[in-house]
This record gives sequence, structure tokens and C-alpha cells, in this order.
Amino acid sequence: MAKEYINPASLFRSVEHGFSQPVAATGRRTLYVSGQTAWDARKQLIGGTDLALQARQAFRNLQAAVEAGGGTLADVVSLRLYIVDYRPEKAEAVGRALRESFAGPAKPAATWIGVAALADPGFLIEIEATAVLE
Repeated sequence: MAKEYINPASLFRSVEHGFSQPVAATGRRTLYVSGQTAWDARKQLIGGTDLALQARQAFRNLQAAVEAGGGTLADVVSLRLYIVDYRPEKAEAVGRALRESFAGPAKPAATWIGVAALADPGFLIEIEATAVLE
């Protein structure tokens, strides 16, 4: 399966932030992952009001979903991160969890979206993804 992580010099260097500008991918199967939050398997909110802890749990849930579909995080080509009441000072907590989850050379394209609220009032972040599998 071919994946090309494109980071042209004419755009800001996003790799150190944990994502690529565009990603080109071909494969046999595309996996669309519903938004993952900080709920565990018993619908218990992990991390309480701590955005960093919720982000880590949401990325763990994303990994579990992708693996259940037959892939790995290296197969993720695109992310959409929905962050409640986003402000620049929240970037480090979310960015750290993103960089930890995608520590290898495979950096998905990513869009961060500030929202007023999510499906549950306790959710601070929700992460949706697209993965391309061989």
C-alpha cells in the first residue's frame, strides 16, 4: 500500500506538530472511524476535566478502533479533532497526545476544529479518522 506524506517547503513545517500537510494513499480498504472520546468500554469518562488526559484516552480509543478494523495507527491518513472551547493555550495538551500517538514517520493530515459542545457535556475532545488499509 502506498502512502505519501507530503510536506512542501512552501507550507509551514507541520511534522514537528505531529501531522503532515496532505497525505496521498492507495489501498484495498478504507476505514472510517467514528469520533472517539474519552469514554472507556463501560462509558466511564477518563480524565475528568483534564483535556490532556481526555486526549490521550481518545487517541487510545482511536487506536483500538483502527486495530479492530485490521489496521494500525500508521494506516491513519486523516484526522479531525473537535475540541470544546478551543483556545491556543489548549494546543499543547492536544498536540502532545497527537505526537505521542503518531511518534513514527507516518503523520496523518489533521484539522483541529473548535466547537461549543460535544454529545456529552463532559467530553472535551472527539477525534474522527480515516485509515487506508492494504
